Amino acid sequence: MLNKYVIDTSLFVNPHAREKFGKTPSAAVRSFIKKLAKQDMEVYMPPSIFNELRNFVDQKTMDELELEIKKRSPNTYSIYLPAAVLYDFIEDIRKRMNKGMKLAEDFAQDNRPDNDTKLRKLRDKYRDAMRAGIVDSKEDFELVLLCKELEATLISSDEGVIKFADQIGCEWLPGSRFYALMSKKSAGRKK
Repeated sequence: MLNKYVIDTSLFVNPHAREKFGKTPSAAVRSFIKKLAKQDMEVYMPPSIFNELRNFVDQKTMDELELEIKKRSPNTYSIYLPAAVLYDFIEDIRKRMNKGMKLAEDFAQDNRPDNDTKLRKLRDKYRDAMRAGIVDSKEDFELVLLCKELEATLISSDEGVIKFADQIGCEWLPGSRFYALMSKKSAGRKK
């Protein structure tokens, strides 16, 4: 039986995750395709993640990738998620909203005239407060649901995606370790 993996955009976009595959997202995908040809594994990607990757990789390379991976959406109507996961998610969102509101209040009360600098700082702090370490998009959610449905290993560098995968019992591997895994499996095939 082949091992199944669901890969995230971060494998090719995150500089730390892609460094062994290539310097740019397009180079990383091309290297991944070559390495994948020597593997006994099934690699999946939700169509939403595939489309997200199009923003970073040239069309010719995306056309090649499309022939090597399996695109599949999760069956969102049949996947069971424990209520405790939703309960924790709602509590986390409430805390983040309160933190975001406090940041906005601090910004509103700061009367210094350097508005551009203040606004840039507010955006950075707000993004960290609201989006870091949480599933913050439909694409991220589909990624983890597909892993759950296929009983596959998630490959991602997104902290929020990994945290959610952990909560619902999915196997995962940081994107930065996938090259080593592929190299190990490739070496094992030669024996």
